[in-house]
Amino acid sequence: MPHSKYTPDQLEHKIPVGISACLLGDNVRFNGGHSHSNYCDNVLSNYFDYQKFCPEIAAGFGTPRPTLRLEGDPNDPIMTFTKKTGEDLTDRFRSGSADYLDTLAHLDGYIVMKNSPSCGMERIKVYQENGHPHMQRTAGLFTKALMERYPLLPVEEDGRLNDPNLRENFLLRVFTHHDFRHSVPEEPKMKDLIEFHSRYKYLVMAHSQPIYRELGRLLSGNDPRPTKTLKEAYFKILMTCLSKPAKRKNHCNVLMHLVGYLKNAVDVSIRKDILDVVEQYRRGEVNLVTPMTLLHHYLKHHGSEYIKQQSYFTPYPSPLGIRNTV
Repeated sequence: MPHSKYTPDQLEHKIPVGISACLLGDNVRFNGGHSHSNYCDNVLSNYFDYQKFCPEIAAGFGTPRPTLRLEGDPNDPIMTFTKKTGEDLTDRFRSGSADYLDTLAHLDGYIVMKNSPSCGMERIKVYQENGHPHMQRTAGLFTKALMERYPLLPVEEDGRLNDPNLRENFLLRVFTHHDFRHSVPEEPKMKDLIEFHSRYKYLVMAHSQPIYRELGRLLSGNDPRPTKTLKEAYFKILMTCLSKPAKRKNHCNVLMHLVGYLKNAVDVSIRKDILDVVEQYRRGEVNLVTPMTLLHHYLKHHGSEYIKQQSYFTPYPSPLGIRNTV
């Protein structure tokens, strides 16, 4: 795939994404039911090639089964049945997922089940001996192991995908993760990194100007490390930078930068109109799609090839309508 031609709207193949099996309607929950996610199954499935898994089934707990919970030290809890049997199921549970965790290097994201002592990403209760939960919460045992094994992999809970900003951020990271893996070879040349970075400059700037400058220095030619080492460093910095949603003020800064590319191409009144809409976005009166669409229209006609190729305009498939919600 030529680097300059990549757009999420023209994916050659669906993106490999892991998912808790219950979210696709598999009857694997403790009560023999499921937690089907319409958004995951009927919307994101148009773009994602799911690899589904249930760690509790893999551990041989069967269905229906007694409910499970975490107990003890929140930093290193054990898994037990909710009905106190005194049985430590931690090793059994982990052994059921160990081989599976070895097979996930090809994934570009993972969606897990909320509130699960196995799959929850955060806020999972850990119970004390007196039966009350600790104030400190944790991740489910499987998801904690997943995130420790693949720290740059985009992971999100199904429930958090209902939040427009968290949903936007997760999809942004999945498509960026996928683009990087397919655009930058295993044994890269410096030009491969520079070509990728040239498309992502303004997306990075929208998340952090200091990181935008740091990545520029990394690729300036002054870093003596081997290119493969620079690739690993770049990817770590990039995915960490994108791990939190971009703030509105940062988007405004990027939009104003991009208006500058029209300085010698369109009338000053048009630029003023665009900046007025950017200001409306800054005040929260319109969503990001409004100034973005207006600006992109003029840049498509009057902008350089460099600007037209910016992933900032289409970091994920436009039919998802994500920027209508943020």
